[in-house]
Amino acid sequence: MSTTPPRGTNGAVQVRGSDHPRFAEILTPEALDFVRQLDGAFAGRRAELLQARRERSRQIGAGRESLDFLPRTRPVREDTTWRVAEPAPGLTDRRCEMTGPATRKLTVNALNSGARVWMADLEDATAPTWFNVIDGQVNLYDAIRGQLDFTDENGKEYAVGQQTPTIVLRPRGWHLCEKHLSVDGRPLPASLVDFGLYFFHNARELVERGAGPYFYLPKLESHLEARLWNDVFVLAQELLGIPRGTIRATVLIETVTAAFEMEEILYELREHSSGLNAGRWDYIFSYIRTFAQRGPEFVLPERAEVTMTTPFMRAYTELMVRTCHRRGAHAIGGMAAFVPDRTDEEATRSALQKIRADKEREAGDGFDGSWVAHPALVPTCTEVFDQALGERPDQRDRQRHDVRVTAADLLAGVPDPTVTEAGVRTNITVSLRYLAAWTSGTGAVAIDNLMEDAATVEISRAQLWQWIRNRTPLEDLRVVTRQLVSDLIEEEAGRLVSELGPEAAEPLARAREVLTEVALGDYLPGFFTPYAYVRYLIDKPLRMSGPLDKEDLRMSERVPGAGRAEDAA
Repeated sequence: MSTTPPRGTNGAVQVRGSDHPRFAEILTPEALDFVRQLDGAFAGRRAELLQARRERSRQIGAGRESLDFLPRTRPVREDTTWRVAEPAPGLTDRRCEMTGPATRKLTVNALNSGARVWMADLEDATAPTWFNVIDGQVNLYDAIRGQLDFTDENGKEYAVGQQTPTIVLRPRGWHLCEKHLSVDGRPLPASLVDFGLYFFHNARELVERGAGPYFYLPKLESHLEARLWNDVFVLAQELLGIPRGTIRATVLIETVTAAFEMEEILYELREHSSGLNAGRWDYIFSYIRTFAQRGPEFVLPERAEVTMTTPFMRAYTELMVRTCHRRGAHAIGGMAAFVPDRTDEEATRSALQKIRADKEREAGDGFDGSWVAHPALVPTCTEVFDQALGERPDQRDRQRHDVRVTAADLLAGVPDPTVTEAGVRTNITVSLRYLAAWTSGTGAVAIDNLMEDAATVEISRAQLWQWIRNRTPLEDLRVVTRQLVSDLIEEEAGRLVSELGPEAAEPLARAREVLTEVALGDYLPGFFTPYAYVRYLIDKPLRMSGPLDKEDLRMSERVPGAGRAEDAA
């Protein structure tokens, strides 16, 4: 059902999404033209790099390419003279960073949390409905100008206090598109939409208020993708007359291929760099996805057993601290998924203990700060890093000369992984509950005292696929098969409907359809989000029905004249 858009990529941006209050304040002709200029300059390179991703993935999956540190970029790694830019205003002390979607209520809560930094997440914690995407921009516009408030359905009023964290935006990844905005019939890259609208409306305001336009960059797979972002930054600053280097970006190292290019990624972004972050959940998912077809030696145990002390995870985080501090960059720790429960004192006590232990390990390793997902966890994280840092803003002066990480360390599997029927059921249940919420427009969901987002569900469904592919044995000597998983999906979906009531039947039916598509097929999709977005989240007049092929999900990559990614190397 794929169609070819008209030739030419320089037409006006067409708004195809529904209108809502205040959307016109964000979707101004000038802002849309700014996004159009970014698209015209970079959509072709984005398409090339995404195609290069897929080709490399095929080569690695088939065993035709081995991962190692790149020989051609050895001069960058061996050059001891370069460093990234010094921390920007508002990013000097990052001992506790809170993350979450940019809904109005959660934005108020985040700004009142006491964290040093708030990552406003338009990516994994946001289900990218048209309303969520643009409403998030409205809320950030108000937050930056100190004019944010909120009254809930019960009449309770929320207001923002005097001391607020530095705002950092996480746009969607390079692989996603925004179907509600198009040029010549081609959907725009979601990353450029999120970045462009935020930068156009807020960059000057942020600078005038003593901070700047700061970003988290998700799911990069190579230094060439970092180079693309750097070029986007350069052009954006030039178009608005903002000094080069005002933008700062922290890159989430959450793919296995990027772990081998940490130093090169910092180098490409060095005048705009604010460090690296250990995106642990996506990293585990990337490990599973990258080696899903490479045999039983790459099979991981059920997800609760893969921790930050698992050897390949330990190697990746230690290398990150060493790499960042060698180049004067911040190393920011990852998200502990435990969340408190006001109705359960024991669950809350346990969550706080686990958070403390996790953050103590990170501070001891040399990280300069870390993430939490709930305001109640901010004091614990802050206290741990207060003890480690004292009056210092960071630990960049702590050089990890003791760390020696090899390619083998980064790839080391887990011998004799434990997989049980209970673990299979957990992956299914979490996926169903989360996908039911995601396809209903909610992207961050607390399930069994764990904060689940798109990344944690990617782990769950990719594990199911890998266990089926490798006929992984269970503890009771049965093996995981497609039929077994299919039967368990049916059982768990039925149980959830019985527990949650008939109103849950439709969302769970959507969730079951998505999970079947992305976990039980012959092909392991790179991400569940492109398929589920096109099928369920876009406005109904734009939705596709019937079978979807891969090209239906890549319409934003149909850029006339796009060459090969290798030409950009």
